[in-house]
Amino acid sequence: MSDIIGLSKLGGRFSRRRFMTSSAAAAAGYTLAAGPVRADVVKTDADGLIAEDAKIKVSDGELPVYFARPAKSEKPPIILVAQEVFGLHEHIRDVTRRLAKLGAFAVAPDYYFRKGDLTKISDIQQLLQLVNTKSDAELFSDLDATVAWAAAQGGDPDRLGIIGFCRGGRTVWVYATHNPNLKAGVAFYGSLKDPPRDGAPKNAIDLAGEVKAPVLGLYGGEDAGIPVEQVEEIKEKLRAAGKRAEFKIYPNAPHGFFADYRPSYRKDAADDAWKELQAWFKAYGVLS
Repeated sequence: MSDIIGLSKLGGRFSRRRFMTSSAAAAAGYTLAAGPVRADVVKTDADGLIAEDAKIKVSDGELPVYFARPAKSEKPPIILVAQEVFGLHEHIRDVTRRLAKLGAFAVAPDYYFRKGDLTKISDIQQLLQLVNTKSDAELFSDLDATVAWAAAQGGDPDRLGIIGFCRGGRTVWVYATHNPNLKAGVAFYGSLKDPPRDGAPKNAIDLAGEVKAPVLGLYGGEDAGIPVEQVEEIKEKLRAAGKRAEFKIYPNAPHGFFADYRPSYRKDAADDAWKELQAWFKAYGVLS
């Protein structure tokens, strides 16, 4: 899969002294499968927020979510946070808090929960075998349930956004074809041309003509798994179909450039991408 290729071919050397031990990283709540965890990860506090775990009843169980919202806000916009393949670990929780600091009711659903706690799996091939059994239909159902729950908790479904990273970036593209109430999405290095599999017969490029909401694509020019040619291909398909989408390619950034817990992190690109995200959501009425 293109997302895993991008993660595995970063190249270069790094000093182990700049990274947590495996036991410290696990204790801090980070995934075990993505490699060493940086010692200087970005940490966002919960001051002024309500940030908690919750569970949402779905047809076959209870969907775990982590949410963060301003403690004093009436009907904040809802922003879904689509995780990487690594489960609902601390980086995704931190990003959820960052969005809440912007005024959003941000929710990260652990939609792989039926496969167990993915944060505890260190073998990437085992992880892929599990997540690749997730169908798009089940994914959409879980995300729709999350939106309904957030609305019942006081969030504003009329200002709905979604962001996602890596495999979650693909989720942004495909969810934008499903939910007509979605106002905007932001896909960080989301896979575009993965081969078909059971439950997910079409990739993002295949579905470009069906996108219903404006999507901002943020990609790395040195992504080994998602070459710039693929970005240009979906850009052209979206343009030809009259869809609203914009792309920004960071020339010296690899796959995972926003993931401040990994060696792939590129601060300049990540900081700029966060500004682009805010401008995009403001332009389409998700954020004030």
